[in-house]
Formats: sequence, C-alpha cells, structure tokens
Amino acid sequence: MPKSPDPPPPHALRDYALLADGHRGALVGPRGDIAWMCAPHWNSDAVFAALIGGPGWFTVTPAGRFVWGGYYEDGTLIWRSRWVTTTGIIECREALAYPGQAHRAVVLRRITAVDGPAEVTVRLQVAPGFGEHRLRKVTHEEDGSWTARAAGSHLRLSGLPDAKTNDAGDRPQLRARLRLEPGEQHDLVLEISDQPLTRLHDPDRLWRATEVAWAERVPELAGVLGRRDARHSYAVLLGMTGPGGGTVAAATTSLPERAEQGRNYDYRYVWIRDQAYIGQAAAAAGCDALLDDSVRFVTARLLDHGPRLAPAYTAAGGAVPDPRTLDLPGYPGGFDVIGNRVNHQFQLDGFGESLLLLAAAARRGRLDADGWRAATVAVDAITARHREKDAGIWELHPDRWTHSRLTCAAGLRAIATAHPAAGSGRAAAWEALADQVIAEADHDCLHPAGRWQRSPTEAGVDAALLLPALRGAVPADDPRTRATLHAVLTDLCEDHYCYRFRHDQRPLQDAEGAFLLCGFVVALAHHQQGDEREALRWFERNRAACGPPGLYAEEFDVAQRQLRGNLPQAFVHALLLETAHRLASGH
Repeated sequence: MPKSPDPPPPHALRDYALLADGHRGALVGPRGDIAWMCAPHWNSDAVFAALIGGPGWFTVTPAGRFVWGGYYEDGTLIWRSRWVTTTGIIECREALAYPGQAHRAVVLRRITAVDGPAEVTVRLQVAPGFGEHRLRKVTHEEDGSWTARAAGSHLRLSGLPDAKTNDAGDRPQLRARLRLEPGEQHDLVLEISDQPLTRLHDPDRLWRATEVAWAERVPELAGVLGRRDARHSYAVLLGMTGPGGGTVAAATTSLPERAEQGRNYDYRYVWIRDQAYIGQAAAAAGCDALLDDSVRFVTARLLDHGPRLAPAYTAAGGAVPDPRTLDLPGYPGGFDVIGNRVNHQFQLDGFGESLLLLAAAARRGRLDADGWRAATVAVDAITARHREKDAGIWELHPDRWTHSRLTCAAGLRAIATAHPAAGSGRAAAWEALADQVIAEADHDCLHPAGRWQRSPTEAGVDAALLLPALRGAVPADDPRTRATLHAVLTDLCEDHYCYRFRHDQRPLQDAEGAFLLCGFVVALAHHQQGDEREALRWFERNRAACGPPGLYAEEFDVAQRQLRGNLPQAFVHALLLETAHRLASGH
C-alpha cells in the first residue's frame, strides 16, 4: 500500500471528541483532524483511517501557533474545537448531520473567526475501504463543489471552491487556506454516500435540523448527580444507537488496551450484555426512548436465535465477521484488526442480562407481547444451558463462571417479579429455577472466606461478582454479598479505582488499566450497602477518568492518567448514567 502524504499524527486518546449520527461515528482531534470514520455503517470499512496509521483524513487547522481547547454544546454531540492563536480566537463547530441517514454521511464544519482574523489550513483525503479503493473522476463542479467516486462510494465537498488538488496517485488530496475577517464564518459540508448524490443542501438548514433533533431527543435529567456529564453520556449513547435499536460498544477498532500486549479488538458491534446495561440505565433514569431501543434490539435477537443467542451482532442485527488483520501500521502500541472472535463464543450471562432488561421494561409498562415471548425464550435457554461452560463477561476460556450463573438467577427473579401474574405457577417456577442456580453456585463457587469466587476452578475474586447482588440475585444483606464487596475492595481496588481481577502476582496497574465499568459498579455496591459517602467518592473519582471531551474508554491507566482501549466505550457511559441517577434518587 503506497504511503499517504502528510497524515495527521495520532494524539492521546483522551483528546479525541466523538461525532455521531446513529449510523456511524467520527473522531476529531485537537488539531481539527477528523482521523477516523467508517461509512456508510459502523462496521463498514473506514474512509478516514489516519487514527490507526492508514490513509484518509479531514483537517481544519489554524495556520499559525495556537493552544487547543473545545467543548460539546450541552446535551448534543455538536463539538466546538476552539483555538487561541497569537492573533485571536478561532472556533470550528463540528457535527455529523443528525439524525443520520442510512446511506449518506454528512460532515458539517463551520469555521468562525471569534476574536480577530482567522487563517486555517484545510486538507481532505477520502480513502474508502481503508484506502484500498481507488478514487475516480475527481471533478470541480460548476457550483464550486468537488465530487469523486470510488468503488460504490459517492463523495462531495462544498464550501472550498478554490482548493488545489495534490497528485497522490489513487488518493488525491484537496488543500486550501481560508482567511476570515473578525466575526466571519465559513461552512464546509462533506457528503459520503453509497448512492448517487442529488442536490446540494443548505448548511443553515442542516445545522438547524441537527440542533432541533438533539434538543428533542436528549432529556433534561433534572436532579441527577453530575447532570451535565449524565446528559452527555445519554447523548453519546444516543449517537451510538442505530435505527434498529442496537448501540455499538465503541466507535473504533484496534485501539490497544495495553501497549504491545496484543489486546486489540474491534468493538464496532452490539453486545447483548452491553445493550442490557444501557437499557437498564435508561429505565433507572426514566428515559423510555433509549430503553425501548434496547428492548427492541434484544427482543428481535432472542426471537430470531433462541438458545443460540450470539454474544454480539452488527448494528443491523447480522453476524459479526471473523477477525482479520489489516496491512496498516496501527495506533502506536497496537495493530489493526477488524471483526471479532466473539462470534464463536457462548456467553450464558447474556440470557440473564436480557431478562433483567425485559423486566426493567415491564416495570415501566413498556414490554409488549413480543417482549414477553422473548423473556420465555431466555428462561427456556437458561433452563437448558445453565450448567454449560461459557466464556463469561470477560470473554475468557470456557468455564462455569460464577458471574454468568448468578446473573441468570438475577434475571429469573426480576422477570418473575415483573410478570403480570407474579406468584403464579409460571413465575414461581422461574423463582425456583433461580434458587436452584444459586444453590449450585453456592456449592462449587463459594470461597472458604464466605465470598463468591470466579469459578469452581478459579478461587480469586472478580469485580463482576458485585453485579448480581445489585440486580437482585441475592439480598444486599446476604453475608456472601458483603464478603464479596470486602474482597473486591481489598484485592482489586486502589485509590478508588477498581480492576477486573488479578491476572498474576504483578501490581494491579502493571497488568492492565483500571476498569471504569467496575468503578461505577463499586459505587453502586456502596450505595446498596447504605454507605453514601463512599459511593459518592467512587462516583466522582471514576467520573473524572476522561479527557476534555468527556468520553470514557474501557480502561483508565491510573499512573499515566490516560485512556486505554476503544473509544468511547458505551457501557461505561451507561453505568455513569445509572449511577448518577441512583445515587441522587436513593434507589
């Protein structure tokens, strides 16, 4: 693959902001560099891949020296890059037109000379198929726009009529320098579609529609802790949720969890477990639209696949492709991979999490007949498969993971209680199955210290073992619940950050980053035990583990205060939302 000219260098993950429209997402860095976007769909090949060492980018960068900043407009994924230069202040308002269209991505960029004159350099290189597809017919149209085609992709850039084309073989690059007078603004609109493009659209109308859509869809969330961050997390989840109701786990692939450790994954898919976390958070916060999305996606997958429910699907509900590597340099410390081996795994806890989600919807009066049929399918699957080994929440080697079994028990109890005929023969049978699952786990997964251990063969403690008690598998005052919390705090926590489990005898932070999902779970566990002071400490500590755009990755490197893994991680935003509500409401 030929080398691309002048790719924007990578930044620390904490400095990237997310633009998203439900169908796709893009990451924009502090130099105004959109360095990542897949189109037309989340798991499509990238058109901008500079983030992972590939070709493709769209940059708007001040021409001189500057200091970077930026912020999201409240309750939206409209980002404002802000640069203080030696001559004034420049802003670039950035968004994907929202709500998005299935076949057409629209990147909106509005440059404003806020204080003093502005001079910016604009560079665009679109590289469909991770750069494998050749651009054809790059044309300067009579209306001043630029158009091109490449292997089923149709491209158009408007707002840069005086750009120059650099000869870069199969991947030409447009360059321009814009000069704005104080107070002046300038619009750029980039369209990427898998269908022929029609008429040009007025940027003002696109911006107004985007503003209105975000305002209509993101609730106020009055009364929650950290309201601004909670609303932002809701907006992130909304932007990552497709029309089929599925929320992708992350917008990216191949961002390493640990430098040169081989832990690189593609998370541009919808995990059933994560979807249940998102729906339960939405239910707790009273956000029915996002809850309905989660229920719709999970219900369809259960009805389609029954006891063979896969752990993850594409956002359209299709099968996750097998992993394969790309011939790209990768994000520093990692390598490039697309697809995911999860498609060959069995994860028992997915059935329990599905029941917890469906029960949450039922409690809010939002579970229809299909939802109840899906619940029966999940119960039947647990009945048939609860003694099988599975890959567990952390997708490891097959074992009888305690968390998976207890989560199924929690789901069974929740759906039995939520059933319209609670206490009837069917609901009582579900409760009895939950008792049986817990009794079997107690027999072979209760540590001599009185806490839950990871599996019959692994005696260590696992932070995930806090979740089943939070969801009602066993009571909060059960000695096993309290002993497990004590063990997690003793063995897996440092400085109000929590790690998943001990990989070996190394210090915790030498093996991996702190797991932010687990940090919020510990906050909820303290809240459940009535220790509100510690719950708040944990909430605030983990809420701060992000960069200026307020996005959370899966892991947080405590020593270096850096994000690790794919970005943003939806389940972390979900648990922040849930924790913010529960700690404020007392529930």
